[in-house]
Amino acid sequence: MFRAPQPTVRRSSRRALLLPVLLVTVFAAPPAVAQQIETLEVREYEACMQLVNIEPDRAFERALQMQDSGFGAPARHCAAAALAAGGHHEEAAKRFEALAADMPDSAPASIVANILGHAGISWLAAGKPGQAYSVQTAALDLAPRSADILVDRAMTLDELDRLWEAVDDLDAALEIDPGRVDAHVLRASAYRQLDVLDLAMESVNRALKLEPDDPEGLLERGIIHRLNGDLDAARADWIKVIELHDGRPAAEMARRNLDRLDFGPPEEDGTQDGQAGENQADPAE
Repeated sequence: MFRAPQPTVRRSSRRALLLPVLLVTVFAAPPAVAQQIETLEVREYEACMQLVNIEPDRAFERALQMQDSGFGAPARHCAAAALAAGGHHEEAAKRFEALAADMPDSAPASIVANILGHAGISWLAAGKPGQAYSVQTAALDLAPRSADILVDRAMTLDELDRLWEAVDDLDAALEIDPGRVDAHVLRASAYRQLDVLDLAMESVNRALKLEPDDPEGLLERGIIHRLNGDLDAARADWIKVIELHDGRPAAEMARRNLDRLDFGPPEEDGTQDGQAGENQADPAE
């Protein structure tokens, strides 16, 4: 088997976890003091979120301090995001869900959907795709044209081996946002696993037309070339990934694939080249 990039939580949510200012304003203060409070909450919230991907432990402590100061929903959101960034995915998922459930009726549906979307990402990272699918579907009931959540749910469906449904979600996401390189690459991966290599190649080429040096796209196209028997083209794509993106996960997978191409180690699952199973991606390590 030749390794393909598996979607990670970070990749599945290229969007930042920072929610709009509306997360502050939906729990509105009296009009006379609202502007002053909102400005302070937004400033504290943004400072907390800036720490999330740098020092998640400090971000979590700051979020707790914000909660003690009565900052409410923004503090709870930053705490959940910090837990997710620190690898505590199941606890983060539970907190995101609880926050979404506690949002007032006046909260815009898009905000609640966004929070549920974060819960879905965290459930998937926790290895619980069933829970991820449930909350992502609830999120899409609120925001059916969210390309972000459609892509996230497609990755969950891939994990559940519901590949045609994943393709449907990715098609819908690309109708909304045709320029999403990640959606094109993910759709190519799904088609490859379904052994529909012509559509897989078409989709990955669309991705690389938009972003010629995309590492996941180049890696995926190399795998498709390999399955089509074009070893020189596969090698060229994988070498390009390593040259342009050395140190990134896609480059490591490209290097492993080149080693298999050059040295041909025995298949660990007992399959031989060309037999069923070769199109499936190994899990990311």
